Parts: sequence; C-alpha cells; structure tokens
Amino acid sequence: MLPALARLVPARQREARWERFGAVMHCPAMRWPARPFLLPLLALFCSAQAAPQSPQHMYGPLFEAVQGERVFPDGKTFVDAVAKAPPADILRAYAVERPSGREALRAFVARWFTLPDAAPALPLRAHIAALWPQLTRPALEAEPGSSALPLPAPYVVPGGRFREIYYWDSYFTMLGLKADGRQDLIDSMLADFESLVARYGFVPNGTRSYYLGRSQPPFLALMVDLGTPAAGHLAALRAEHDFWMRGADGVLRNGAAARVVRMPDGALLNRYWDDREGPRDESWAEDVATARESNRPASDIYRHLRAGAESGWDFSSRWLADPQRLATIRTTDIVPVDLNSLLWALERRIADGCAAVGDAACATRFEGLAKARARAIDRWLWLPKERRYADWDRQTREPTTVLSAATLYPLFVGLAGKAQADAVAGLTRVRLLAAGGLRTTLLATGQQWDQPNGWAPLQWIAVEGLARTGHDALAKEVARRWIATVDAAYRETGKMLEKYDVEERRPGGGGEYPLQDGFGWTNGVTRALIARYPDLDPDGAPVADRQ
Repeated sequence: MLPALARLVPARQREARWERFGAVMHCPAMRWPARPFLLPLLALFCSAQAAPQSPQHMYGPLFEAVQGERVFPDGKTFVDAVAKAPPADILRAYAVERPSGREALRAFVARWFTLPDAAPALPLRAHIAALWPQLTRPALEAEPGSSALPLPAPYVVPGGRFREIYYWDSYFTMLGLKADGRQDLIDSMLADFESLVARYGFVPNGTRSYYLGRSQPPFLALMVDLGTPAAGHLAALRAEHDFWMRGADGVLRNGAAARVVRMPDGALLNRYWDDREGPRDESWAEDVATARESNRPASDIYRHLRAGAESGWDFSSRWLADPQRLATIRTTDIVPVDLNSLLWALERRIADGCAAVGDAACATRFEGLAKARARAIDRWLWLPKERRYADWDRQTREPTTVLSAATLYPLFVGLAGKAQADAVAGLTRVRLLAAGGLRTTLLATGQQWDQPNGWAPLQWIAVEGLARTGHDALAKEVARRWIATVDAAYRETGKMLEKYDVEERRPGGGGEYPLQDGFGWTNGVTRALIARYPDLDPDGAPVADRQ
C-alpha cells in the first residue's frame, strides 16, 4: 500500500510530512528514506527508542523550582498542566525572568500553562454559603440500634467522617452562620445543646452514645453570645459549670477529682477528663496499640487518651512527656490554660446573667469564682519571663515547656492585662506566625495538633484576642495569611479542609484518620474573617492581598 500512496502524493510533500512526524516523535533518524517500504520499520524503531518526555525532563530547572517550592499543594497539579507554548519558549522566558519564590513561580506558571481544574465553580465566599445546606441535618429522633443521640432541632455537622454535631466545632461554625445571616440555625443548634444539657447534665463531645463520658472545650457561653436571648440559656450555663466543677468539695490539698485540680496554694483550676474507662469505642484498635507500646497500666493510658479527646487537641505534644511518642501521654496531669480561660468566661457570663435577672446571691458567687480563677491563672499559668501563658504539670509542679497557640486564650476571653497581651502579641509575631497562618505548636511530632498544622479555631482565637487587646495589625496579618492558605487549597482542590499545613500552605496531615473535607469550622472561621476584613476577600480583594 505504501508504494501506491507514494505515487499519489508528490515526493517533496511526502518528505516534509514525514519529517514533521519525526520531529513530533523526537526521532532525528526519521528522515525521508530512499525506499518507502522502510517507513513502518523506522516508525516502530523510533517509537520504541524515544517515548515522549516527562515534565521533569521537558522543563528541567522550571520543574525543579515549582515542585521544590511546593507552589501547588498537590504535586500532581503542575505535571498535569497543559503548556500554552512550546517548551523551548517557556524555558527561554523562565531563563530571562528568573521568578523566585512561591508566588512569583505561581504567577509564571499561570501565564504559561493551563492548570487542571484551575477555576472552582464558585468563588470562595459563595462556596461556603452553598455548603451550609449540605452540612445541615434535620431534627433527629431516636432510632433503635443506632449510637446517635436524638436532637430536637436542625443542626450543622462538620462534614466527612464527622456525621453528628460536635461541641466546640459548633461555636466556630456559628461564626460563619452569623456572617451569612443564618440566625435560625444558630438558635436551633443552641436549642439542641440545651436539650443535651437537660438530658445528660452537660454537652457531650458529640451526639453519639460513646461520647457520653466526656465533653469538649466549654464554648456554650460564647455560643449564647451569638444566639437570640432566651430564658433557658442561664440555666444551661449553670448546669455546665456544675459539670466541670463536680467533685470540687472533696478535693484534698494538691489533689484532683474528675475535672477539678487543687493547686499548691489551695486554688481550684481544671483539667480535661473522661468519666468512662477503657479504649475509646471509635478508636479502639488505636488505643489498644498505644497502651501496649507504653509499658504503663493500660487503664491509665486509656484515661489520658480519653481526656486528650475531651481537650479537642487529640493529639498534641501538650499532653506528651516525650513529644515523639503518643504512648507517653499524660493529659490528666496537665492544667491547661485554654480550658481555664473558657471557664473564667463561663463564670463571668453566669455572674452577668444572674445580675440581669435580679439574683444577687448568684451574681456575687460567680463574680467571686471568676476573680479567684483569674488570680490562679495569673499565679500558675502566666510566665512573665517567657512572655507567655503556659499549661501546668501536676507531676513536675512546673509549667510545661510547650509553647502553643493556647497561649492566646486569655487574650481571646478578655482575661489578660495590657502588659500580658503585649508580651503574648510580641511572642506570637516572632514565633507562632507562619507563612500560612498561626502555628499550633513549634514541635513537629506527627500528631495533628502540632507543627506544621494550623487549625481554623486557633486562627479565630488569635485574631479576636489580638484585636480586642489593641494589636489590630497583627490580627489582620494572621487573618490574611490564613485566608490565603484556605483559598489556595480551595482553588487547587475545590474543597474546604479540616486543617492545613501553615508552613507550606497546603492541606494538613497527621492524626488517626485521613484528612477530612466539609468542613464546618473552616467554613465558619474563614467566612467570619472575610466579614471582619472585607478587603481580604480573595474574590474581591486587590491582587496584593491574595499573596
């Protein structure tokens, strides 16, 4: 057939076409031969000898710069991009411009390549608004054979594996609902939480039967601040305080009972705990493995793991004797600054609520409790030489050495004095502020509540705490970096994620389970930050604010 085709097409035209094909095949040997019947053999030879080059070989130094700087959270993004010009032209432009740094490289790539799925269907703020209906669940009735706890009103779940309402997550979700005008959902979620308090005496970790041994960081009082005033709020807050202080009357000097700790001077502070024993239902295999590795009584390990889950920081070097080994966990030995700050806020709001309804005795009692807690926090958890608030170790009788974002909680609730706030703000700027937002700790341990991860709730704690103590520029800088991180991952993946690597500005990692998307508190905090700083909206801000 080839000789017949050769007679139909002029020789020079056939030669030109074949040489173009040879160039495409990257096969210099494919030149117009004297005998046309050799063409198929040459094509076979060249296809075997010269496969298409991969992006790594095709773009050389540009490839290494883009991947080395982690310009995209997923390294597959760049290698799946489609070039808008011949590779030689792109490399010549790169040699002339020499873009340096993540943002400059990203801009160069955007100019010369078409990225896969480069444009999410919706702008970030609109995407968050569209997620609320997807994450909203109707009132839930009890179902035989299910571990789910019934709830009387609609609620918002975090997303992914978190199919139920969670306690402290919900406060940060509510911030975004407030910004998007969903007061109806805020009030219905408050009704759910007050229903849980009425039934169980506290707000459990989440609405599953296996969570009924523990709570989470007590944000109910701050949720009430976001809700429509209602008569039942004060009773629920007082019941929650009773839960956290259960056993206080029987605590001996330097002892502890459930969640209450007596400090060396007799003052009362609190710790995290879980009333149930044994490995957690939802993490049974992981807890059994950790206990086996520990060479300690398994019952002790289970209690510390359960208490770590109540903290919300499950898990973190804050709770570990050896930051690199989860088996050294000792959560119940630690008096945490975040928990005690939140309980101070709870006592203050109960005092104000009692005063508002004319209950002078209650107002006086809780005002006194708040003042006593503030004095104890100042004495035991404030380290003026280190310019930080710290957790306190009951075993060593010293503050722990772990610097964490929890140091900002006293600023957030309004407990810190000016000198303390100024000191913490300076420390935050120098040590806790990363390229993509606020660091959780300075220790890389593989635990998800450690470096390099950053979490939405801690960004809000920092921004609100810094802003309310006069450190507005730093507050906005934390917000700017966080929004940019969330936006970059959203543009890359189309998802809102549970946590982020704030060192590299990409999806986070670590922990007991895969990275989750959805995601309630990320949606809430990011939306609330955009409402606070409209010029940081990535879909409406100047280009300079998107970096």
